[in-house]
Amino acid sequence: FGEWGIDLDWQRIFKSPNYYLDSIITDEEIESNFRYEMPDELRLEFQNSKEVYFDVNKTYVESIRKGESSKVVLERSISQHAKICIENSEDVFDALILSKKLNDDIDFRINRYSKCISKSTHNFLSWLTDDYKKRLRSYLRENFDKIKETIAVN
Repeated sequence: FGEWGIDLDWQRIFKSPNYYLDSIITDEEIESNFRYEMPDELRLEFQNSKEVYFDVNKTYVESIRKGESSKVVLERSISQHAKICIENSEDVFDALILSKKLNDDIDFRINRYSKCISKSTHNFLSWLTDDYKKRLRSYLRENFDKIKETIAVN
């Protein structure tokens, strides 16, 4: 029915329950607004970096709009992770050690990326549905009389 702790108009809910049931936000929709925040003690190890956040969703949308492969999202994410590791390291070994501490951030990014890819699958399903409807209408136009006669005979 909305954000946790929000005041609810129960009279209105009971008057039109379907309106409220249709507007219930799923857990997945709520989680899609979450942003990974690096824990403070880990952030201290990346203190030389001004920004450590990488917006997977935004990068995905931008890459698709430019006609790029969705794989560039992961490439850009890797580049950004490498940059923050290098900014906070003396040598490659320090950078490798820091990179191993990014597991939660990496998991978060991969999770977001997988959701982005499934959105593109949703677009395909939407196209497929539209195409199906067009073909159905076309079939009806071409075959209506013949099918109608068959029904009338039976």
